[in-house]
Amino acid sequence: MNRPAHGSTFDPAQAAPLLLRLGHVGWLGLEYHSHGDDWTELVLPWRDDLLGDSERELLATGPIVSLCDMASGMAIWNAMARFVPIATLDLRVDYQRAARPRHAVHARARCYTLTRSSAFVTGTAHDGDSSDPVARFSGCFMRIDRPAVA
Repeated sequence: MNRPAHGSTFDPAQAAPLLLRLGHVGWLGLEYHSHGDDWTELVLPWRDDLLGDSERELLATGPIVSLCDMASGMAIWNAMARFVPIATLDLRVDYQRAARPRHAVHARARCYTLTRSSAFVTGTAHDGDSSDPVARFSGCFMRIDRPAVA
């Protein structure tokens, strides 16, 4: 993957306190967990008000999709070594099983390709055992840091 040659940097650990307290992801309470050169891992803590099935204490799927989306965005910024506006064009989440009751869900996203206008991500979501995923996901994102062509 081509990383930018300029001297800018994006550090997910430093950006998380700001990015993860705003808007929808702030309300969900997403938390930074870890990162590498082209990946970022975030956590969705278990909460009663995020249940899709209260009798079985199962998390709704919507918050898990939001977790995967935000982890993907942060992985892209990390791989690019800078923050630029991006838009989710397609995010496919293939659920393997329900998350275990009262367990946080982790999502690790890896940006595997950057082009002039797009970024591609893959990842997994799990509830404590990364070898037994809750879901696998992949997505395509549009970079909107380039000036529009008239």
